[in-house]
Amino acid sequence: MLTKAPRGTKDILPQEVYKWHYVEEQARKICREFGFGEIRTPIFEHTELFLRGVGETTDIVQKEMYTFEDRGGRSITLKPEGTAPAVRAFIENGMASDAQPTKLFYISPIFRYEKPQAGRLRQHHQFGVEIYGAQDASADAEVISLAMTFFKRLGITNLKANINSIGCPECRKEYNRALREYFKENLENLCPTCQDRYERNPLRILDCKNLNCGEIAKNAPVVLDYLCRDCREHFESLQRELAALNIPFVVDPNIVRGLDYYTRTVFEIISEDIGAKSTVCGGGRYNNLIKECGGPDMPAVGFGLGIERLLLTMEAYGINILKPGGPALFIAALGESAKLASSRLVLSLREEGIPCERDLMARSLKGQMKYANKIGARFTMVLGDDELNVNRAKLKNMETGEEVEIEISNLVNEMKGRL
Repeated sequence: MLTKAPRGTKDILPQEVYKWHYVEEQARKICREFGFGEIRTPIFEHTELFLRGVGETTDIVQKEMYTFEDRGGRSITLKPEGTAPAVRAFIENGMASDAQPTKLFYISPIFRYEKPQAGRLRQHHQFGVEIYGAQDASADAEVISLAMTFFKRLGITNLKANINSIGCPECRKEYNRALREYFKENLENLCPTCQDRYERNPLRILDCKNLNCGEIAKNAPVVLDYLCRDCREHFESLQRELAALNIPFVVDPNIVRGLDYYTRTVFEIISEDIGAKSTVCGGGRYNNLIKECGGPDMPAVGFGLGIERLLLTMEAYGINILKPGGPALFIAALGESAKLASSRLVLSLREEGIPCERDLMARSLKGQMKYANKIGARFTMVLGDDELNVNRAKLKNMETGEEVEIEISNLVNEMKGRL
């Protein structure tokens, strides 16, 4: 049926979009305060960007991407995450030559073909931040502190920040050998996807959602035992930074995240208030991604969070977002002359930033007043030939019922004085 939205998508209607406006405004506000600039990347990219950046062994690339050929025979993918496109824009636009670090944020639709569930749709929306060029653990702490401050500002408290380090490519080699040795005995019992990952990237087995694979991986070697000195010092420095910022954290060696580009720090912020244990924010460091995408060898760190899931979390916490009121004024017109006059008055009010409405449906006076009440107009004014002839009309406060006679030609100033 053409009038039904595709599965896994959702319309955001006027009666709820104000919640999105509020969250997005708060996201932009806190990013300004932390020194992040907004970036907007295309809704689709060349597929190779995600193959190289996100990783061919990830669930996103193997199972979830919306990929197609355009009319020129090029493979194109709707973006399944926000970091790789931001990195591509960073490289293409020569931002590496700017003063560093580069601090960016985005609010963007994301597309993943997966089973729709609460807070996770096939088209959902992400708010994410990126810091490029900063190697120090203070950058990791900054993105975590931004996320925690953002949640706190929205009224979400009692969240848990879990952190881990998955090392660099050098110390990961030894860890991967240990994982292959561990999983060798149960290789035939792993799901087909993890059997493929066994040789290509055994770390991905730890992130598998298959219950049997999860049970097998339960006693796998811990990555923290295989960190090289530099990675261990970086992780210890991050913990000192978070402690200095009074950010509560727990070291969770089971976090690996679902994308291949992560190095060293990975973290998740967990909420247990939307029906089940759920990650409301996740991120980490990806020091090799810029180079792998064809740019200079520069470190990077960031996070992404789903706005749909965030709104569910706010609902679970009982956080009410104030709904905007109706128009400041509704002008009810009687007769053709009054109709034209109301059009001019409404425009003059709107030009001064005063929201107002008039009848567009040729309703009766009773119907117009009924409509004004439905849309929550704060004031109403009836305009007819008699009012136009004497340049005076009655302005009614719809909440108190009080009426005051005003000069029609002074309506803009009268409304400014009451708002």
